[in-house]
Amino acid sequence: MKYLITIIGPTAIGKTSLGIALAQQYQCEIISCDSRQFFKEMTIGTAVPNKEELAAAPHHFIQNKSIFETYTVGDFEKEAIAKIDELFLTNDYVILVGGSGLYVNAILKGFDDFPEIDSSIREKVTSEYEKLGIGYLQEQLKQLDPDYFEKISIENPQTLQNPQRMMRFTEVCLGTGKPYSSFLNQKKNSRTFTPIVIGLEADRAVMYNRINQRVDIMMQEGLLTEAKKLYPNKELNALQTVGYRELFIYFDGDFKLDFAIEEIKKNTRRFAKRQLTWFKRDKNTKWFDYLTPKNKIIAYISERIHNL
Repeated sequence: MKYLITIIGPTAIGKTSLGIALAQQYQCEIISCDSRQFFKEMTIGTAVPNKEELAAAPHHFIQNKSIFETYTVGDFEKEAIAKIDELFLTNDYVILVGGSGLYVNAILKGFDDFPEIDSSIREKVTSEYEKLGIGYLQEQLKQLDPDYFEKISIENPQTLQNPQRMMRFTEVCLGTGKPYSSFLNQKKNSRTFTPIVIGLEADRAVMYNRINQRVDIMMQEGLLTEAKKLYPNKELNALQTVGYRELFIYFDGDFKLDFAIEEIKKNTRRFAKRQLTWFKRDKNTKWFDYLTPKNKIIAYISERIHNL
């Protein structure tokens, strides 16, 4: 049997350290599942593992793409599953480490299979959104997939204000002639491994303090300089992320630097809260306090494997 030992939890909780310890314990390799760490131009602001950490265990999907490339969760699923299958040829264990819930789900459960959409349709939808705003996208979805529009209006209304998600819904409807929702909940791709999911958590005050400290360290390590280099490309999708977005506003002259730093801390804390909300929905996760000795977590994993 093949085991994908998966470590999840909010940002700054210690997933990288645990992942390395488990990779060394099981003499295996790590698949990174952090959508912010895929991009080679972003290092400090995404808390990419340092040289010593990368040398301590083989990592995959760390800074393997450029911010100028289009890279979707579907692309990641295909590439990561292929790499996991390859690693399982010589080892019964692979470690998955991630804070991006959608991407973790894509690996563990499979992702809904959407057809390719012609780029001209994508460009047209983007152009119409830029001219007419979010209301255009909302009206399109309401007309093209009224059932799904009603569903997210009730269950997840903030999605209606998310341009990226709404453009995706619209382009799928227009590009296929079918409702977006018709592609949901199809039979997922089968998986050849057994997942064992470990969650790391901490009291909220502790978690928030760790986030605040990490942001201070990032600033000391040169986040401002890194963001300045990326500023000319601030409209790219990859850069619409906490830590860069706030500094771009500072470069625009709309924030003072101290305020921008506090905004990074505040928005990272909100992000961590959303991460936990997402991950806590999965009842198959075994949660540990972030200070739990690693040998206790290893003992739990060994027991799970013995009982499976």
